[in-house]
Amino acid sequence: MTTVEEPPAPLVEAPWPLARAAAHAAGVPAPPVPVALAGATGATLAEDLPAAHALPPFDTATMDGWAVAGHAPWRLVGEVLAGGSFRALVPGEAVVIATGAQPPAGSHAVLRREDGVVGPDGLRAATGELAPGRDVRPAGEEARPGDVLLPAGTVVTPPVVGLAAAAGHDVLLVHAVPTVRVLVLGDELLDAGLPRDGRVRDALGPQAPGWVAAAGGRLLGVDRVPDTEEATVAALRASGASVVVTTGGTARGPVDQLHRALERLGGRLVVDRVAVRPGHPMLLCRLPEGPLVVGLPGNPLAAAVAFASLALPALIGCRGLPLPQLGSAALASPVGAPQAAHRLVPARLEGPDVVPLPHHGPAMLRGLALAEVLAVVPPGGAEAGQLVELLPLPW
Repeated sequence: MTTVEEPPAPLVEAPWPLARAAAHAAGVPAPPVPVALAGATGATLAEDLPAAHALPPFDTATMDGWAVAGHAPWRLVGEVLAGGSFRALVPGEAVVIATGAQPPAGSHAVLRREDGVVGPDGLRAATGELAPGRDVRPAGEEARPGDVLLPAGTVVTPPVVGLAAAAGHDVLLVHAVPTVRVLVLGDELLDAGLPRDGRVRDALGPQAPGWVAAAGGRLLGVDRVPDTEEATVAALRASGASVVVTTGGTARGPVDQLHRALERLGGRLVVDRVAVRPGHPMLLCRLPEGPLVVGLPGNPLAAAVAFASLALPALIGCRGLPLPQLGSAALASPVGAPQAAHRLVPARLEGPDVVPLPHHGPAMLRGLALAEVLAVVPPGGAEAGQLVELLPLPW
């Protein structure tokens, strides 16, 4: 008889470090796919990147001048440019050579143009004898065939693409960039203009593209969703993303539809509320055969804290990257926190200290707009001079 393993129970009121780790573990990378170099930036290498040939593949001149063979004077017998070739030289011969060109066989060095003098008897060096290999980059100086240039798990940046091309690759096996759909919930939100009639401006939708880009995701869109269960279910079903980030609706009030919508879709909660302020009613859920859903509270600072706490580590996991370790610094001033919850406070670094910023209420953004990090204050608070962990803000 086959035993069916029960899924783990959700983390309810989870301690903040445990919730962050669980979000990273839930972000499973997509199966590796081959991607052409031009489209690989931002993805993560799914296997080591070897050199398909030596780098450089042959000796190359590092300066404009002459490739010379034997001792001076040298008789000029031709030229070789980058991409060209020339017959083997015999002692006493030289050819004009351009930077990046392959010195002919038989040559032993490159004489720089500014160091050479051409006279009636031929070419001579104004600086004396040339040491063998002078101004020649030898084949295999950077890598030998088969050398591992980069390990699996490396993020593909433009220099990585260039290195792969130089090493003879046309495609890379990668974990693709995770796709993200942002759903903005809340009938009280305005897209433009001044607040009116009890409605306020949406401060989260405009931030979402920057959040997602900084986290290494590919944004599919930011959609406004009415405050109904049906509309929320439909939007989740139609997301087409590997990760869905919602804003608002994470509590259990009369117009908070997210929990009910996730239940209807058969979602399995991984995290349901986190012991942290602000951002406590955040959640993480996996839909059957569907995306991860990260639910952020509706208050702006609370939502940013929740994004950095759950969405960011989930996206890092989806990219096949390890969860970054947190740094630390001494608090410049005391910060209070509930006895049973962490507190994340916008802060700036000043020398060896971290300075908490004002305007750090759940609905405020002034402090966050100036912040470099979130100071992770432990339950019960911390005194001035006490070391606290620092959560970088990816943007």
